[in-house]
Amino acid sequence: MRKARWFGMGLLVVVAVLAVAATASGGHKSTGVSGKLSITGVWTSVEQKSFLAVIAAFNKKFPDVKVTYTSAGNNTPTVLATAIQGGHPPDLAEVAQPAFVRELAKKGSLKPITFAKATIAKNYGPGGVTLGTVNGTLYSLFFKASNKSTVWYNVSAFKNAGITPPKTWPELLKDAKTLRASGTPAFSIGGSEGWTLTDLFENIYLRTAGGAKYDQLTDHKIKWTDPSVKKALSTMAQVLGDTSNIAGGTAGALQTGFPDSVNNVFSKPPKAAMVMEGDFVPGVATVKAKALTDYNMFPFPSINGSPATVVVGGDNIIMLKDSAAARALIGYLATPEAAGIWAKRGGFTSPNKKVPLTAYSDPLTKASAQGLATAKVSRFDLSDLEPPAFGATTGQGEFKLFQDFLKNPKNVNGIAAKLESAAAKAFK
Repeated sequence: MRKARWFGMGLLVVVAVLAVAATASGGHKSTGVSGKLSITGVWTSVEQKSFLAVIAAFNKKFPDVKVTYTSAGNNTPTVLATAIQGGHPPDLAEVAQPAFVRELAKKGSLKPITFAKATIAKNYGPGGVTLGTVNGTLYSLFFKASNKSTVWYNVSAFKNAGITPPKTWPELLKDAKTLRASGTPAFSIGGSEGWTLTDLFENIYLRTAGGAKYDQLTDHKIKWTDPSVKKALSTMAQVLGDTSNIAGGTAGALQTGFPDSVNNVFSKPPKAAMVMEGDFVPGVATVKAKALTDYNMFPFPSINGSPATVVVGGDNIIMLKDSAAARALIGYLATPEAAGIWAKRGGFTSPNKKVPLTAYSDPLTKASAQGLATAKVSRFDLSDLEPPAFGATTGQGEFKLFQDFLKNPKNVNGIAAKLESAAAKAFK
């Protein structure tokens, strides 16, 4: 079933944060399970280190299982598709696109993880099973959730400009001008990675068009040339078009990767005041900065009176080769113990409802998790629900076209037409 609202409502059940202390399956070593496991995924940098910390804890229980993780970054869907076609897929993979999971399952490329269904139902609730199910069979574990409706800012930059976090879009634009006048560009944009631009569009579109239109666009029941899309693009251009208020200008933004876009804001002195991205932002920073003291966060501003609204992302664990070792790792990742390890390290929100709020490392992460649970309107990341050729492939589809829009934000009609052309081909 291909509905963004379905994911959104399911998630509200899954991420209801319960302050319930939970225990995992003891601390003893498990014997009788051995082998080598290869995992390919999107996590890089600090996120990769955090996942390896989870693997290290797994190895304390299963010392005879050797796990090798390879990061493919944003090219993960392409790398996996190529490996599968060549007959040499990894044992497991971590992907961010539910549409890609469904595509692989329908092609017969995935192995069911029904062995973990009871554990997932126990720790995640029925929504956790539903989110990973394709045509009645469980194929993925929704391991890592993200609140993509957050804005991260440099505390000193805001203080020097004499501003406080804006609550509405007009306030954001006004504060951006004040920041520039104070000597710091307002925005840092990781434009070399097209997904950051799709996230910005989705946050704007969900607030300007509403959930019903968002669902229709997701399913291509309305065209990308619809007036609602053009309105959102025009709103987005209010940020992208002010090149003097973007760190490095347009050219610099197009050459800036996501981690560097975060470092621009977290560095001392900052190269920009804000980066508009998900709650995983602190997890990719490679400069030293303290939460609340050096950086802080506020919800993505309301547009035209929109209620508390969240665009949700998430990472799924899938199995391409069945083995006792693979089953053991998936079973472990479904426990609150595994999720709690990453939660303590930061940059992580767990959809496992048995992970208590006390597991989160700082008040900002707790606030983000709370935002997921209390949003009035919630939808899954639109591009991740699209056919991968359109929504999740580097150098084409949404990624490429939104980069083109960054180059020329005045070309609203032209970009809308190109988005529609690419979508129509992908949905054939």
